[in-house]
Amino acid sequence: MVGNKKIFDIVIEGGTLLTMVDGKEPMHGARVIISGDKIEEVSVSHNSPIPETNEIITAENAIILPGLINTHGHSPMVLFRGMSDDLPLKKWLYEHIFPAEAKYINPDTVYWASLLACLEMIASGTTTFIDGYFFANEIVKAINKAGIRALVAQGVIDFPAPGVPDPNKNLDVALVFLERWIHFSDLITPGIFCHSPLTCSAKTLLRAYDISSRFDFPLQTHLSETHDEAKEIEKKTGLRPVFYLDDLGLLNSNLIAAHAIYLDEEEIDLLAKRCVKIAHCPESNMKLGSGLAAVEKMLEKGVTVGLGTDGCASNNNLDLFTEMDTASKLAKVANLDPTIIDARTVLKMATIGGAKVIGLENRIGTIETGKKADIIIVDANTPHMTPMYNPYSQLVYSATGGDVRDVIINGRIIYRDRRFTTLDSAEIMDEVKRLCRQIDI
Repeated sequence: MVGNKKIFDIVIEGGTLLTMVDGKEPMHGARVIISGDKIEEVSVSHNSPIPETNEIITAENAIILPGLINTHGHSPMVLFRGMSDDLPLKKWLYEHIFPAEAKYINPDTVYWASLLACLEMIASGTTTFIDGYFFANEIVKAINKAGIRALVAQGVIDFPAPGVPDPNKNLDVALVFLERWIHFSDLITPGIFCHSPLTCSAKTLLRAYDISSRFDFPLQTHLSETHDEAKEIEKKTGLRPVFYLDDLGLLNSNLIAAHAIYLDEEEIDLLAKRCVKIAHCPESNMKLGSGLAAVEKMLEKGVTVGLGTDGCASNNNLDLFTEMDTASKLAKVANLDPTIIDARTVLKMATIGGAKVIGLENRIGTIETGKKADIIIVDANTPHMTPMYNPYSQLVYSATGGDVRDVIINGRIIYRDRRFTTLDSAEIMDEVKRLCRQIDI
């Protein structure tokens, strides 16, 4: 404040703004004013003088939108990108990934791999992500250094795991993790990730639920990712997976279930009734040959669905732009209907839909006065983005993460003109390359 005149922190000037607020159409010649970590004003400039500000970001020939939200991933698994491709899930997981994790996952590899994942996500427009893995303390440290927003969960599984050699202590480790980071940062929420109802016993699931409920944090799990998994749970319990979790009392608005491929109509109805959140991961589902999730039915019945990339071992990238494109086209071909999951719908899944999955829809996911300033700017002045009739379609069907030019998280510019402001990308990539030279594939 100088005299009676307020000086703002950032003004984004010009360009086409997609607020992702229901009923709001694109705003051309937009102006977004940021003060501290919040959005102060959203308007059309009408060529009026730019308010006094510490930083002006010119967005002419660009699209301004809320930061993308990745609702399912395992960030340290960038370490295994491309290591065991073209294998079915069970063989991939039990014969390749689990042994590699046992041998190579440690605090050092998790920290540097998480930093690399943050680089990739920031550069492709992700400002918030949901994560679950082992040595979660190191993931939090990496995220804090990067300045990205995240729900980070300690992984829980009922056999020896990295950092948890005694599975009887898996939830003791998770509880210590929650207590350590609960009040650490406005950007970081800790949590628990139970690997699946197949690899975690009823006892483990129930205790994880009780701990999560005590802190009012989301609980994550994989759900019905493969046909074999769904059948095996039904054989062991006599119930379909969703009804099994409901019988345990786990279905509610604090449960985030990833994949959710092999669901029948009654299971989808129950998920909707219990307000369970779903993370849809189409590229990972395709690459592992796991199957097609009936996302259009979930949305039709009112299930909250966000988009996730899954880990880089089963997807190979963390680019939510390509994930949007895949999600829309896969639903169209699965239903032989080009109108299903249109561009605007899938962009909502990657923004406000993801915010609802994480329970932060009142803070992020749209560009509105009073919300947190999590904003990205996408360069539209390129051959593959020209001409532009519909910015929603352009973002979903033409853009890739490489078109992201600027990223603001919590009112802080962390990627400007395609340059990182919080991380040394060369150092991080060199360190990960060094670590990976020790991996025997």
